[in-house]
Amino acid sequence: MKLTKKGYKERLIDKTIEENLKIFGAISIEGPKWCGKTWTALNHSNSVAYLNNTADNFREKHLAEMDVNLVLNKEQPQLIDEWQEVPAIWDAIRFQCDQDKEKGKYILTGSATPVTTQIHHSGAGRICKMKMYTMSLYESGDSTGEVSLADLFKGNVKNKLVKKVELQTLADLIVRGGWPESINLGVTAARRITRSYIEAVLDKDINEIDGVKRDRNKMEMLLRSLARNESTISTNSVLVKDIGDNATEEELNVSRNTVTDYLDVLNKLHLIENQNSFMYNIRSRANVGKIAKRHFTDPSLGCAVLNITPEKLMNDLETFGFYFEALCERDLRIYAESLDAKLYHYRENSTGLEVDAIVEIADGEYGAIEIKLGSNQEEEAAKNLKKFYDSVDVKPKFMCIICGLYDAIVKRPDGIYVIPITALKN
Repeated sequence: MKLTKKGYKERLIDKTIEENLKIFGAISIEGPKWCGKTWTALNHSNSVAYLNNTADNFREKHLAEMDVNLVLNKEQPQLIDEWQEVPAIWDAIRFQCDQDKEKGKYILTGSATPVTTQIHHSGAGRICKMKMYTMSLYESGDSTGEVSLADLFKGNVKNKLVKKVELQTLADLIVRGGWPESINLGVTAARRITRSYIEAVLDKDINEIDGVKRDRNKMEMLLRSLARNESTISTNSVLVKDIGDNATEEELNVSRNTVTDYLDVLNKLHLIENQNSFMYNIRSRANVGKIAKRHFTDPSLGCAVLNITPEKLMNDLETFGFYFEALCERDLRIYAESLDAKLYHYRENSTGLEVDAIVEIADGEYGAIEIKLGSNQEEEAAKNLKKFYDSVDVKPKFMCIICGLYDAIVKRPDGIYVIPITALKN
């Protein structure tokens, strides 16, 4: 009998978990703390061993540290929660998967990437790694899901009127974030929780992940720089300058090394996501950029770092636009990965032409997407997409403008779709 918790909201990753448990001996679900990994894993498990560092779970962790096989003995599929606390678990499970070739034996969950020197085998072919994020608007019930990415690739989208969402609602959704425990809370309560999350990262997680003592103030400055540069193509040099204003050249060199290390820590804690540049099958005649676009895993994290409230967003539409883009690209990543697709962005170095989001499916077909908060920017976005279309040899399967303030799903005469983010799903 599965251990599903009462009140569990189904996640898009559930279907992929079911599929992978039939293919692999074990799966490993990675993602930030508090994104719902444990509850989702319980939804597919018959037993569980908790290895997180709490008094209630000390005994199981202690047993695992003495002999991992003392905890790998329950009904399967067995969940091993926060397995990175005892990294030897990984090699032991890989070995067990080799012994009988049975599928779906173990589910590992982890909110931090362990030190790789403690793991001797990759687990390739035995343990399938899966990435989990916070909840998309469709998963939290804030999108009606009246049109899907799959529909767009098939050209199966019909014009229809939908409910228009107010600017205040979009601001609330950005600041609240997609954390499962926050979706039923008011924005004020959700902000307190997200801020406490950031404080825990600064006070504890950045040092405990690998035992290295790091400067809390510099990490906080880095987080602030990332928050100010949310949804932009910002190099490490930009971040270094933010941290090292008025610094000497020697201090800047130290800062460069510090930024590289601290970004690595944030990656290992699954707190930041890079939206890589798309240039593989497109064969543009222009010089295509390679720098990733930077995001927090959830836009609420950047809001917490900068103490952004819905009211502040409403009074600063430029910042609102960047964070609305972050919200949309969080959802696009979740929707894309549920379809075995990837999310990219596009930028030409020579002309400066950019496309906010590119979704590429497994067969190489792709869609080009512009993201605009207001419908008054529709024509500008459409003009940009047409320039992109003319500049590439491999044409997109579809082109789309995702809007915040829009009351319809339409296909324009030029073939470009316009869709509200609150009507989108996978």
